[in-house]
Amino acid sequence: MNCSPVAKLTMSIPGRFRCSEISRVFVAVLGIIAFAGVGFTDAAASDRVNWPTRSGPTRNGVVADADAAGLPTEWSEENGKNVAWKIDLEGFGHSVPIVGHGKVWLTAATKDGTKQYVYAIDQASGKVLFHKLLFENPAPEPLKNEVNTYASPSCALEDDAVYVHFGTYGTVRMNPNTYEIVWTRRDINCRHFRGPGSSPILWNDLLILTFDGIDAQFVTALNKKTGETVWKTDRTTDYGDLDENGKPKLEGDLRKAYGTPNFVEMNGKTQIVSVGSRAAFAYDAETGKELWTIRHDDFNASSPPLFFQNHAIINTGSRSSNLVSVKLDDSTKGDVSTSHVVWNRDKGNSDLSAPVILGDRIYSTANNGVVSCVNAANGEELWKGRIEGTFTASPIVANGLLYFCSEEGDSFVVRTGDSFEVVAKNHLAEGMRASPSAADGTLFLRTFTHLYAIRQK
Repeated sequence: MNCSPVAKLTMSIPGRFRCSEISRVFVAVLGIIAFAGVGFTDAAASDRVNWPTRSGPTRNGVVADADAAGLPTEWSEENGKNVAWKIDLEGFGHSVPIVGHGKVWLTAATKDGTKQYVYAIDQASGKVLFHKLLFENPAPEPLKNEVNTYASPSCALEDDAVYVHFGTYGTVRMNPNTYEIVWTRRDINCRHFRGPGSSPILWNDLLILTFDGIDAQFVTALNKKTGETVWKTDRTTDYGDLDENGKPKLEGDLRKAYGTPNFVEMNGKTQIVSVGSRAAFAYDAETGKELWTIRHDDFNASSPPLFFQNHAIINTGSRSSNLVSVKLDDSTKGDVSTSHVVWNRDKGNSDLSAPVILGDRIYSTANNGVVSCVNAANGEELWKGRIEGTFTASPIVANGLLYFCSEEGDSFVVRTGDSFEVVAKNHLAEGMRASPSAADGTLFLRTFTHLYAIRQK
């Protein structure tokens, strides 16, 4: 592992030191930690879970106020401005940096998927606290694309557990303090074909997992403490993809999705809303019973649903995706494809980059960098603008600002509000497909091979 000057400095201060090291240690002791000569504020981590799952503490990409305070809008790798530390990561992955109790959790895998790892990294210094090979796979199915990885699902974190998930290749619960493995499951399987992508979510005593492969499509809930299956519900989708012999076309590739579910409470009951290929569903969180479904025409769904005033906001997939608002009330039962759609925006939507919601406005970027602001109540486009690059990572929102990260290594800070305004553009040496996260005034950016902590000086 090669660290930036900041990470090396914070990880190498000895108990006793030579005279030649005095100035370096003196700087560290004063807390004026430097990257290329730039100082930083207090990097103390709060004793809580800051960013527990892929989409943050409220599952909609919005950074909590306590974590948003002091987040920088400008940084530079060339002169080290606001770059607190940078570390090399072994392998590849698009999992979001998950943060809590002073540690950053993320996964990685070899490019061929034969080895899959988990990391725990000190939030303040960038020191690797734990790095373990969790799974070895003698013959993983090829990805058949250059976009995905074998470590794209993000971890899920709570005070006493971290759940590490690689789709069909395995799931574990670990103790986040001792790093002990509590339980392992490797028997929940599907053919991902183009790789895993759905991240786990937590609800009460359940860990919710999504499998939308080419041969099997289902949502399942595990007991968090034991790893045992509590319920498993197969998709009831009519994919409309059978050939003249009754076999799925393209080996079932049109059934593939990468969606991460979300949950909402309706009349005292919790619904798990999950978007798959050609249909979205709501399931009873306790039992897994299918409650309602809405049909759509798209594939490769990946965006978690959003919620606004008893409406589910659903992005239906990549390429020509629709953004649909579904009314949620006592009558939302069965197939509601024609009865409960409040509005349907059929063009100009994001594809792999998930929308975020702030107040009554939905913000998103298409793959080509066209940013849109949509009224959540009626689907009306309020404004749109353009940022340069290719966008797979989902944005986050903090302090009334949107953070968009591109595959070219650029990060654009865009103001929320009544018009399109780019506040800042920043560049790192590598591109990003992993979505950013934030904690305690620090922005965590995962590029193709590195993890950065961006912190105000």
